[in-house]
Amino acid sequence: MGLGNPGERYSGSRHNMGFRVVEALSRHWRSGRPDYLRWSMCAAAEYGGRKVLLVQPLTFMNRSGLAVEELFSRFSAEPENLIVIHDEMDLPPGVLRLKKGGGAAGHRGVQSIIDTLGTADFIRLRMGIGKAPPGEEGADYVLGRFAPEEEELMEAAVNRAVQALATLLEEGLESAMNKFN
Repeated sequence: MGLGNPGERYSGSRHNMGFRVVEALSRHWRSGRPDYLRWSMCAAAEYGGRKVLLVQPLTFMNRSGLAVEELFSRFSAEPENLIVIHDEMDLPPGVLRLKKGGGAAGHRGVQSIIDTLGTADFIRLRMGIGKAPPGEEGADYVLGRFAPEEEELMEAAVNRAVQALATLLEEGLESAMNKFN
C-alpha cells in the first residue's frame, strides 16, 4: 500500500511518494486494471510467482486506516502481509529504509494504520523527502512539490524502491534491508 492523498491537487507532492512507488510497481509488474473499492484503488499483479495487490487509498492520508480495514476484511489479510510505502521527513531526500514495526514518527497515515490494526507489526518502506526548510511548516512542506533539481534524485529513489520491494519478495526482509538500507 502506497500512501498519499487523492486528487490532482496533491499529485506529485512529497506526501505522495507512496503513490509514486505503487504506480511504478504497477508498470514494472504489469498489473491489471485497478478496481475501485470504497476506500481504495487496487490492482492485482504477480511477481516471482506471488500474487500481489497494489493499493492506493482513496482517503486522505490521516484516514489511511479505513483502506486497510476494508482490504483486510475483504481479503482476509494479516498485518504480516502488509507493506506500507510512505514519505519520511526524518530521512534525507532519496534515501530508502525498510523496517518492520516501530512507531509512526509523527506520520499520520502510518498512525491511522497502526490505530486500525491495533499493531505496528507490519513492514514499511520509508522514502526520504528531507526536513522542511527553516520557517516552513511541515504540513506545507510535505504537500509541496519537489524542486526540478530534486526530481531526478526522487525518480532514482522510486526505481530503487521497486528493486527493494522485488528483493523483499524474492529474498525476504533481512536481505532487502541489507541491500537497500
